[in-house]
Amino acid sequence: MVSRAERSAFGDWWWTVDRLLLAALAVLSLAGLVFLMAGGPPVAERLGLSTFHFVNRQVLFLIPALAILLPVSFLSLRHVRRLALFIYLVGMALILLAFQFGPEIKGAHRWIMIGPLGIQPSEFVKPAFVVLAAWAFSEGARRKDMPGALLAFLILPATIVPLILQPDFGQTMLITTVWCGLFFVAGLHWFWVMGLGGAGLVGVVAAYEFLPHVRARIERFMDKSSGDTFQVDMAMESFARGGWFGRGPGEGSVKRILPDAHTDFIFAVTAEEFGVVVCIGLLLLFAFIVLRGLALARRNEDTFCRLAATGLVMMFGLQAAINMMVNVHLMPAKGMTLPFISYGGSSMLSLALSMGFLIALTRRRPRAETMDSFAQDAARP
Repeated sequence: MVSRAERSAFGDWWWTVDRLLLAALAVLSLAGLVFLMAGGPPVAERLGLSTFHFVNRQVLFLIPALAILLPVSFLSLRHVRRLALFIYLVGMALILLAFQFGPEIKGAHRWIMIGPLGIQPSEFVKPAFVVLAAWAFSEGARRKDMPGALLAFLILPATIVPLILQPDFGQTMLITTVWCGLFFVAGLHWFWVMGLGGAGLVGVVAAYEFLPHVRARIERFMDKSSGDTFQVDMAMESFARGGWFGRGPGEGSVKRILPDAHTDFIFAVTAEEFGVVVCIGLLLLFAFIVLRGLALARRNEDTFCRLAATGLVMMFGLQAAINMMVNVHLMPAKGMTLPFISYGGSSMLSLALSMGFLIALTRRRPRAETMDSFAQDAARP
């Protein structure tokens, strides 16, 4: 046990972070390994890999994820902003490089290969974008000589236009929705909020008209006879077969024919083997993390911390909600992972970065420290 009187860096960190939030994230990560042991082996065997290939790799991803989350959670507010700016610039550069050098996967250029590793840069841009947008909104509210609102408006198209060109409509919608949430939380007028809602609808209609893969997904969602709905149909069948208490670990059958049982549809695999009760428990765990994060953001007197923490929690919650809604056929398929549950290296590391930012932003700090952080930033050229 760390003593409150201990003045080490770890002691200061331990007594200022929200340990309930840390515990919930740890439980979620361990649960992800358990559920991946159900959904991963059949996919690995179909691909000619070792039975626990995806489980073993997910464990390996957890090590660097922990190495990201913990150090980032130690950062001061000034260093959080600087790291976010650095990651955003590098991530956007990699997104642009992916157009030229990235492999085409399912008709999209979303990945960049660094040696044997494949990285999806947009995953890392997301948390950095939230921090920078929150920074711009807060600076605009704090300093009349700072065009913060204009910068916050400009960063959105600068981010989503390359994503649309990849194309990655799911990430585009997620980032845009979170940005609109920040816009609302920043206290801007309802007139602008309604205008943004109208612009969003126009964007969805334009995507339907000009992006064939978006049109196909929406049409399959609205009319099953218009295309292949195999994965969604099998996901719904998983819930029916599993019932309230599931068929038991390893006893599921739908996972043997679901191509994305270890990623997009791991929630459905969990329903068949562990039951709807466990799925509800998982839903409550996500809800706890979101509500806890929002409560911590609300208590924070610093505008930047409040906005950035709200945006990060909103992104985390929306991503989880979208994945689960796709699994129960409440939304068209998006290719969105379930945070800390689905298999994926880029997703895992990006979520670790996002939660590291969140923990750093919601640490208990004296008011003088946050004011000093802004003063030092303002003093620098």
